[in-house]
Amino acid sequence: MKIFFNAITLLLIMDPLGNIPPFLSVLKHVQAERRRKVLMREILFAYVVLLVFLFLGKYILRLLSLQEETISIAGGIVLFLIALRMVFPSDGAASDMLAEEPFLVPLAIPFIAGPSTLASLLLLQSSPNSTLQLWAALTLAWAVTAIILLSSTMLYRLLKERGLIAIERLMGMLLVMLAVQMFINGLAKFVKP
Repeated sequence: MKIFFNAITLLLIMDPLGNIPPFLSVLKHVQAERRRKVLMREILFAYVVLLVFLFLGKYILRLLSLQEETISIAGGIVLFLIALRMVFPSDGAASDMLAEEPFLVPLAIPFIAGPSTLASLLLLQSSPNSTLQLWAALTLAWAVTAIILLSSTMLYRLLKERGLIAIERLMGMLLVMLAVQMFINGLAKFVKP
């Protein structure tokens, strides 16, 4: 059950449905026959970056001497801000992208493996999760993200811009609740003697 909860949390943060319009916008300059290959490459790059962060994250925490409470409170605040951007988005995220084939940036990093996903991995590592459980949750969330993004053209035609926006806002509301819970948990651990 914990794997499923962590996977849902990571999936909400990766926001594959919200990433469909920027992905399509960035890929519109890529030749049609190369798009799928480029998309697969970028999705795999993102997975590698996430795995590196998953396995090195606890050492980063030790190096910085961060406590679980600090990460939980900071993670709650960061997730809350991300969720607010999902519910109340600003314009022009991917419209200024270069008119060439993307490589690692912006599709793999920051769209899939962004700072919020990496911070969440740190936060999840500091709570009582085994690395194997986190790997399973991360792989599950990444696989669902990959399937959604590989189906982006079809989903865009099916849901249209308004449908994708509605789903992204709903995901943002769920993420707000997760962020508040994370913040409360960190605060409770900090205040508890």
